[in-house]
Amino acid sequence: MPNGAMNEAANSNNQAQSFDMRKDDAGWTVYDIATYEPAQVNGIAQTGLDMEAADDLLDLLNTLAREKNESARH
Repeated sequence: MPNGAMNEAANSNNQAQSFDMRKDDAGWTVYDIATYEPAQVNGIAQTGLDMEAADDLLDLLNTLAREKNESARH
């Protein structure tokens, strides 16, 4: 399991998450926990980010994923 998969800060809300972050050679990568592949935004792999940008993106992607899952149930 990648180091970022247990990122306590990213999981502070104790809800299931779809994305996490891990350290890479150029900074941080936000990745899909189902595939361990970098998240894609407008076709661009989210790698080499500074920590604050990666954390903000992580929060946004997990919020969007939760909203998508909740709307699919209703």
